[in-house]
Amino acid sequence: MSKSTNTSQAATTATAYWTVGPEQGELRREELPAPGPGEALVRSLYSGISKGTEMVVHNARVPDCIAEEMAAPHQEGAFPSPVKFGYLSVGVIEQGPADWQGKTVFCLYPHQDRYIVPVESLTEVPDGVPARRAVLTGTVETAVNALWEAGPRLGDRVAVIGAGLVGGMVAKLLAAFPLGRLQLIDVDPAKRALAETLGVDFCHPDDAAPDCDIVIHCSASESGLQRALQLVGDEGEIIEMSWYADRLVTLPLGEDFHARRLSIRASQVGVVARARRHRRSTADRLNLAVSLLADPVFDAFLTGTSSFGELPDVVQRLSDGSLDALCHVIDYPAASDSTDKDTTTDVPATETTR
Repeated sequence: MSKSTNTSQAATTATAYWTVGPEQGELRREELPAPGPGEALVRSLYSGISKGTEMVVHNARVPDCIAEEMAAPHQEGAFPSPVKFGYLSVGVIEQGPADWQGKTVFCLYPHQDRYIVPVESLTEVPDGVPARRAVLTGTVETAVNALWEAGPRLGDRVAVIGAGLVGGMVAKLLAAFPLGRLQLIDVDPAKRALAETLGVDFCHPDDAAPDCDIVIHCSASESGLQRALQLVGDEGEIIEMSWYADRLVTLPLGEDFHARRLSIRASQVGVVARARRHRRSTADRLNLAVSLLADPVFDAFLTGTSSFGELPDVVQRLSDGSLDALCHVIDYPAASDSTDKDTTTDVPATETTR
C-alpha cells in the first residue's frame, strides 16, 4: 500500500456551486476534513459545463421516476433542489497517497474548488493533454460508449444528427473509422465550421443522404429523431443519445419505423455499453477517453471561459440562450487567491455521496 502524506493535514474549506431552485444557483462554502487513507484532496483547475444535462437540472426538469438513476457520481442533495451537480472537473492533487501527489486528474465531480474523493475515482491526465482540454474527458467517454453501442463496420454509411458537443464528439471519433460515408447533420448552417475543423462532411437535414446503416441521434429534438427514422436504411438502427427529460416526443411509428423494421436503441453513459461490459470497466473507458484528448482538434469544443465566481450567472445565461456554447469552461483561482466572500453562503459540512 502506498504511503500517505496526509495524516497531519488540517481541515480546509471549499466552495461549491449548488442549484437551489428552478433557474437559481449559488456558491456555497463548506468545511472539508483532511483526506483519509486512500483519499486525495483535489484543488480544481477547470470544470466544464455539460450544457444539455446541467440545463435540465438548472430548470428543475429531471423526472421524479428516474431521479435516482440520473444522479451524478459525487452529487450531493437531491433533485430538483438543493443539489450539487456536475461531472467535468480537472484539478491537481494537493494531499493524498505519495504516488498521487502533484498529479493532474480528471474526476466526475460537481463544480467545486476543492474536494476529497477516493483515489479510485480519479483518472490521471496524461502529460500530452492540457488540463483545460481534459474537462472534455466525460463527454468523450459518452461518445466512446455510443460507438461501442453502435458497432460501426467497414464501409458503413453513418449519419450523426445534431452538431452540438456530443454529436460533434461522436462524429470526430467516427472520422477515424473506415466508413463508406459519414455525415454530420444540423439545421444550423453555422455548425459547418465545426464540421470542417473536425474533417467531417456537413449537411442540412433536408440534404442528408438516405439508406444509412446507422444513424446516431444527438439533437434532443423531436424533428431530429423523426428525420433519423427517414434516413436509416431498411432494418437499420438508430442510436438515441438525446435525453428529453420531461418533454414528450411524438413519432410517426406508422410510417418508416414499422414498415421498414427499424430499431431505436438508447445509449446512456451510466453503464459501460453491453458489447464491452464484460471486458471494460468504467475506469478503462475513462482512461481511453482522456488519451484521445491528446489531439488538439478537440479544442474546437471549448467555446468560452469564465471565472468560478461568475458561475451562477454563466449557468443562467446558458439556460436563457444569451450565451451560446458547446462546452463552457470554468477557470478556478490559484491556491493563493481567495474566493469572493460576497458571492458565497456558508453551509455545514456535508458528506460526499460515493
